Amino acid sequence: MPGRATVSSISTLIVDDEPLASDELAYLLKDFPDVEIIATGSNGLEALKLIESLEPDLVFLDVQMPGLDGMGVIQHLKERGIPLPHIVLATAFEQYAIEAFKEAATDYLLKPIEKERLALTIDRVRNAMEERAKPSATAPADTSAASHRNKILVRKDNRNFIVDVQDVAYATIVDGIITVVGSNLEGESTYKTIDELQASLDPELFWRVHRSWLVNINRIKEVIPWFNSSFQIRMDDKRQTEVPVSRVQTKRLRTLFRL
Repeated sequence: MPGRATVSSISTLIVDDEPLASDELAYLLKDFPDVEIIATGSNGLEALKLIESLEPDLVFLDVQMPGLDGMGVIQHLKERGIPLPHIVLATAFEQYAIEAFKEAATDYLLKPIEKERLALTIDRVRNAMEERAKPSATAPADTSAASHRNKILVRKDNRNFIVDVQDVAYATIVDGIITVVGSNLEGESTYKTIDELQASLDPELFWRVHRSWLVNINRIKEVIPWFNSSFQIRMDDKRQTEVPVSRVQTKRLRTLFRL
């Protein structure tokens, strides 16, 4: 189909406090060649850390877990401004279905999971990923330089500083607060989300290497091989900050620096 985006692989995370359930799901997923299990977790707190660090396309999330349940994981991701991966909630209890879809889950599976039903879920995820990829396949209508800011406001010690974007090394978001780091200044952005900040800046200069990180391409000092064929980049700020590159963005990194 002309213009249709294709999905080569689906990086996947499984989080379940029952090892047998996790192993059974992993076994069923072996029959789907494009599904790549990149990590497993056993509770909600592990899920948050893994989602933020690995940026999986898909997360199979148990609803009932000690400490932080599946619904709680979704709420925490939203509160921290972290874009949601495709989330499939799995549980033995039907009553959670309505709440699951209210919380923006892509699908809902009842345990024990049947292979035929799982196939429908994977198809749904593929279709959703293809739809999500469409905007990135074509340039937006308005990409004129006039629409991009040359300076941004950064707050520090109750003062408002105007910073030239060329001087910004990177911006990162933690617990809903965006920190902007430049050569001689570090402070808070007035933007509420990384998405909003990114939209105001030149995409040829600022690159979203990770859900939580936006970097100035010209301020990258070093590319560092990491685990599982992934990379980190070291910026040229005073701290020589190391920034994770998501699996999705690794291809662009290789192209950019001919790795």
